[in-house]
Amino acid sequence: MPFTENNTELIYKKKKKLKEPEDYLVILLNDNYTTMEFVVEVIIKVFNKDEAEATRIMLDVHKKGKGAVGIYTLDIASTKARQVHALAKQFDYPLKCIIELA
Repeated sequence: MPFTENNTELIYKKKKKLKEPEDYLVILLNDNYTTMEFVVEVIIKVFNKDEAEATRIMLDVHKKGKGAVGIYTLDIASTKARQVHALAKQFDYPLKCIIELA
């Protein structure tokens, strides 16, 4: 071990490389009961999208069966999915939201 001028031992520590958190895609799924207007409202409220972007995403959900709403870390994606499900339940809609690794 190397020593300094006053014989104090120097300790070398290896820095740990921090890993970036993984990203998750939040996806809304189509159903036959939830209105398009409600889906747009949820996208605006939960995901902070403007009306034009929310409408575009809603049309993906309606026409393609699902629509990507955003990419977030796991905690945020999970929270947003819970918010979607809570709003849907509150208004008696079966709207579903899933998250998957981006």
